[in-house]
Amino acid sequence: MVRRASVGTGDGRGVRGQGAARSGAGARGRGREARPVERRVKGARRPEVRLPGDLRPWDGAGLEPDGDYDGVRFEDADLGGQDGGGASFMDCALTGCALDETRLYHARFLDTVVTAPRGVGTNLAESTFRDVEVREARLGGVQLHGAVLERVLIRGGKIDYANFRAARLKDVVFEGCVLVEPDFGGARLERVEFVDCALKGADFGQSSLTDVDLRGAASLEIARGVDRLAGAVISPAQLLDLAPVLAAELGLRVLAEGAGEQEEQRATR
Repeated sequence: MVRRASVGTGDGRGVRGQGAARSGAGARGRGREARPVERRVKGARRPEVRLPGDLRPWDGAGLEPDGDYDGVRFEDADLGGQDGGGASFMDCALTGCALDETRLYHARFLDTVVTAPRGVGTNLAESTFRDVEVREARLGGVQLHGAVLERVLIRGGKIDYANFRAARLKDVVFEGCVLVEPDFGGARLERVEFVDCALKGADFGQSSLTDVDLRGAASLEIARGVDRLAGAVISPAQLLDLAPVLAAELGLRVLAEGAGEQEEQRATR
């Protein structure tokens, strides 16, 4: 109100004041524009696993609960149905092992490489994976709820119905693999990348995402939790693919112009 009144005085003071105000606003605006805007996504740190050259072969005596396996090579071992709950695997190589119904809940895998594991119903709930590579896995119904994964690379293979509920994933890369209906419900994902992999029917309900890069996913299908994608980044093409899901989440109806009137007329005939 004071500024508008001063413009009408005719002595020029109001004009000068208004110009100064515009100048100050412009300076403030330029100051805001000068601030750097963070647009980059923080990439995941990949594991750097260097196994010792003198790994000793596993004796085949069977897994033991709370067992300690340090520098052991498991080669084409059938571990199906065995109980290794709470066991620790450090500097180990597991290659071609069968893990059907294997109980490895609360186990610890550190600086370890797992190659071509296969099995259904493997129980890895509340386990810890740190600096681990998993290559060409063929797993179904693997239980990883409450697990902690840090600096983990999962490359190649196919994993069906993985349960990551309430898990914590930090610096994890899914590369060149197929994930069928993975359940990330209630999980926390930080610096997670999906690279050249197919994500089919994913559930992100109640999850928390920070610097999650979905742009490299070869296919992206989200069954639930599209409202939890804040903290993730997608490509423009993926945005178009997700448009129907986003519209449904917001309760939007998408109709061509005039389509609503035509439908109403048909309904009244």
